[in-house]
Amino acid sequence: MGRPKGGKNRRWTVEEKLRIVNRHLKDHISMEQVAREESISSGMLSSWVGKYLDGGEIALAGKSGNPYAALHTSKNLSEEERLRLIIAKQEVEIARLKKGYFVKGDRAKKEYVTGKEKITK
Repeated sequence: MGRPKGGKNRRWTVEEKLRIVNRHLKDHISMEQVAREESISSGMLSSWVGKYLDGGEIALAGKSGNPYAALHTSKNLSEEERLRLIIAKQEVEIARLKKGYFVKGDRAKKEYVTGKEKITK
């Protein structure tokens, strides 16, 4: 049932997830049996079933990645997208400062230090 150590995580399409969830819900096969036959963990199947029951097929698609990552590198942003990106960056900066961290260095040499190590005036 498990993957070999150091192996790649399997990516499931929405159609595959839906087929597997329907085997449990519509064909009335136990979660343990479906999980064993499909070579997935019963916890993952339980999660998929819960998401499907709460939000339907759309919930199985999931949300992955940072929605602003593509905007950050894009050259042709609309004014609204550019402003949303600025706001998101500022929210991250505010949260970091509230926790008392300061940025020291630049790019690859960037490190975060606590306020105790830095004197601010």
